[in-house]
Amino acid sequence: MQPYPSFSFPDDAPTHNENAFQLPKQLLAVLAAVVLLTGLIACDPAAESKPIQVNSDDLGGVVTGPDGPEAGVWVIAETYDLPTRFARIVVTNEEGRYLIPDLPDANYHVWVRGYGLVDSPKQEATPGRQLNLEATKAPDQQAAAQYYPAGYWFSLIEMPGEEEFPGSGPDGNGLSPNLKTQADFVRNIKSGNCMACHQLGSRGTREFHESFAADTFASTEDAWERRVQSGQAGGSMISSIHRLGREATLEMFADWTDRIAEGAVPEQPPRPEGLERNVVITQWDWADPKAYLHDLVSTDRRDPTVNANGPLYGALELSADYLPVLNPESNDSSRVPLIVRNPETEAAAAASVLKPSPYWGEEVLWDSKANVHNPMIDGEGRVWITAAVRPPANPDFCREGSDHPSARVFPVDGAYRHLGVYDPESDEYTTISTCFSTHHLMFAEDENNTLWTSGGGEVVGWLDTEQFLETRDEQASQGWTPIILDTNGNGRRDEYVDPGEPVDSTMDKRITNGLYAVAPAPDGSVWGSSLGYPGAIVRLVPGDNPSETALAELYELPLNEEGKPVEGFSPRGMDIDRNGVAWVALASGHMASFDREKCKGPLNGPQATGQHCPEGWTFYTEPLPQVKGVDGSGSAESSYYTWVDQFNTLGLGENIPINTGNESEGLLVLKDGEWVVLRVPYPMGFYTKWMDGRIDDPDAGWKGRGIWATVSTRAPFHMEGGKGTTSKVYKFQMRPDPLAH
Repeated sequence: MQPYPSFSFPDDAPTHNENAFQLPKQLLAVLAAVVLLTGLIACDPAAESKPIQVNSDDLGGVVTGPDGPEAGVWVIAETYDLPTRFARIVVTNEEGRYLIPDLPDANYHVWVRGYGLVDSPKQEATPGRQLNLEATKAPDQQAAAQYYPAGYWFSLIEMPGEEEFPGSGPDGNGLSPNLKTQADFVRNIKSGNCMACHQLGSRGTREFHESFAADTFASTEDAWERRVQSGQAGGSMISSIHRLGREATLEMFADWTDRIAEGAVPEQPPRPEGLERNVVITQWDWADPKAYLHDLVSTDRRDPTVNANGPLYGALELSADYLPVLNPESNDSSRVPLIVRNPETEAAAAASVLKPSPYWGEEVLWDSKANVHNPMIDGEGRVWITAAVRPPANPDFCREGSDHPSARVFPVDGAYRHLGVYDPESDEYTTISTCFSTHHLMFAEDENNTLWTSGGGEVVGWLDTEQFLETRDEQASQGWTPIILDTNGNGRRDEYVDPGEPVDSTMDKRITNGLYAVAPAPDGSVWGSSLGYPGAIVRLVPGDNPSETALAELYELPLNEEGKPVEGFSPRGMDIDRNGVAWVALASGHMASFDREKCKGPLNGPQATGQHCPEGWTFYTEPLPQVKGVDGSGSAESSYYTWVDQFNTLGLGENIPINTGNESEGLLVLKDGEWVVLRVPYPMGFYTKWMDGRIDDPDAGWKGRGIWATVSTRAPFHMEGGKGTTSKVYKFQMRPDPLAH
């Protein structure tokens, strides 16, 4: 259902013709008078200041600055009167007018934020009144730039030049010899290490915490080396620096922050325009300041009317053992406690800090054993999660010698994360031990409600949820398959050669391009992304007996003869649309689509090893400046995931791909080949790893639809508000115009 119609002239609409029908002169005179009167009204200041229609639960008015009405700025209304902190944000139209609709009854602080401005004084208000606001012009570029998204600040960093690769090590240029290209270095910064967990360019990363001022460092490089050893993630962060090349990487970061400290500022972003001004963003607090979120879920991906107006559920990954729950109708949050089956299961995060955190000292924050990564809701409202339930060593039925159908084909010795299901109706949580590791999960559109998973490394695993719910037999309900290419091209799975062995054109080939994302398609195939450089996407066709019949196709990001990217490279999260086209976020600062129907050559056979369909790829540069030192296509953006709005839950159409926009601090919607940037201006630091679209009422127009997201950074204390800032839930809705009720 389209929430509001569009209009266009038909192709055969008449155009101007000097012999066409002419209007009578008397009518022309009347029309001229009407036009003149309309012009006078339009020029009348009193007409421009006519009150906006404000209902009893709205706030509306006009935002003006020193030069007149302020178009494309945000108006924020926030309250702490409800069970959880609540805020709603809108954008002014071309006349500086705004309308914040449907506010809960509470006392609000209301203010203006925008590019070229600093925050206006906060005004106290209650719904049902006209509230005109005065914007405050920024006194200088430095003050204005404090409100720019992190990616604009990150674009000031200067990457090592292409000529520096391959690296020559600590006795040479300080870069790791394992990095053969600049693109691989960029991939490691953006998708492989730093920015896969938090932003770069936020105030918490472009400046040093005040506690570092008390320490004496011989250089900014030394300060950076100390910084990345902070907290429970310190060991992981400093290891990443060494993998990149300690000397050169620390020098790069030090140069970046030194230039910022000396006054460097990025270019000013454009203010919201067009559709971007129609967005309504609502937010609630949930979880707690010492936890962080990875994902949330609101509905069944296959039917977004499931769980209409119901609670949302989150995943806290390493940080804590509960599911945060938000009830958007009552504006309150709660928790579902999680357990592991085996008490010997260890916490997933480091048990101590490497060096004290400037925010939390030596306190150990993260203690989760369940390590929930990703939730999904089924057609009955049950919440399925990827979660650890026991230590990694697999039981005998998974291993060599077992008579389990999948173990006979490919035994598996260990699994670090498994599955679980929470039933809100009974308030019961059930653990499910799987032989394969899990990461993301998504339901297929089949009668068994098969739950496909990623994260299995050499295998792809699934759970027949109908069988499990009926029998509670976790062993019989699960299965997995190795990833086999149809290298001999005969259309069926045969004996295969293993990774590292030469291709044999008479046999198939097993690969280790494990799935990171997973996305079952309407045609029954299962797609996934494979990380690394150049990275790839994988299409798996399960067949009648997937453990023995599944065949895969591998499509790498295109490289030239020198092994350098033709355009984009290194995928992270991906999704599929209703037409079978894959959409994926790339570390290069692109969204890419892959359409296998565009492939000109064979999709299987001895030549179909990854680089055989460059024509299937299309690239869309994400809307941020490019980082310094990188000449190729792309931008400073580093979207974590691409999600496809298959069912028009946002209101901009079906099959609309949306990137998480982690450095843009907002969702990046690709509509008709153009970007619509839905920036979250407050609090600064919006960074999400997933989104979910739900239709609460298909007959309610824009009010019955929305996309949900959460804050997924591992460092919420880097956000505006600092230490004590908790994760949040955001709802994005698109009105037909900026003043719609």
